[in-house]
Amino acid sequence: MGDVNTAIKDTGSLDLLIFEVEDRVFGINVAKVQEIIEYEPLTPVPKANPNIEGMFMPRNIMITVIDLKRVLGLGEAGNSGDLILTNFNALNMAFHVDKIRGIHRATWQDIMRPSEATDQTEESLTTGIIKVEDQLIIILDFEKIVGDINPDTSLKIHEVDDFEGRKRIDVPILIAEDSLLLNRLIVESLERAGYSNLTHTANGKEAWSLIEKWRDEGTLKENVQCVITDIEMPQMDGHMLTKLIKEDKKTQWIKVIIFSSMINESTRKKGEQLGADGQMTKPEIGRLVGVMDELLLSS
Repeated sequence: MGDVNTAIKDTGSLDLLIFEVEDRVFGINVAKVQEIIEYEPLTPVPKANPNIEGMFMPRNIMITVIDLKRVLGLGEAGNSGDLILTNFNALNMAFHVDKIRGIHRATWQDIMRPSEATDQTEESLTTGIIKVEDQLIIILDFEKIVGDINPDTSLKIHEVDDFEGRKRIDVPILIAEDSLLLNRLIVESLERAGYSNLTHTANGKEAWSLIEKWRDEGTLKENVQCVITDIEMPQMDGHMLTKLIKEDKKTQWIKVIIFSSMINESTRKKGEQLGADGQMTKPEIGRLVGVMDELLLSS
């Protein structure tokens, strides 16, 4: 029981690793970070994407290193700084940064959506902004950075080819996804798979506001029978959205599928404790459709 209470208590909070690139300050969710290693010489990769700085092998695991300075249009990395080793979308990657500042505890409500505070390059790679000690910290979209370098790591749209041409499925689906690109790709993929009654929102807060509205109007079943949610989102994350849905007796029957780059042993356990009906990592769009069919069409 203690583990369940801890999961519920921690829902809505996150730890951000704060780091510097050139004179800019950025953040990444600590849940994506495996470790930090002081920069060491890298092995160049012939004919690689220009943003790939090289490779190295900590503990005999080959890791690709991305030059974050170059990605952000701030020059090229030198032979110093730190390597942030990450794991998301079932991939191990490292990002070369100038300096690690430390860890900051925040809530998803503290995180603002991107605005004019970022330049054009940063805005396209930003998932949120948070103010820490009177300084704006930009939370980067690492999934998009990796997806731009290697499109095979993004949503595997071809996985829905086998579902294409099916009869129209009118079950109402609500999507909560803050990435404009992924939001659009998820909608397009589900439409190709026959799911045509889709409503999409930019974060958990927007999704929950709609659910509350439909609940109070008595029109829930007409508007939402399944929620597909990311975990990392400004204003309200997917775990808090799941918790709110499953704790309300009037909404707990709604199926909730967590579709995130951050599905690992820890987040999967937390999702189960909060009542999620399905969980999978983001590239697996075909598996998402399969789980939706099982939950919504098998009865």
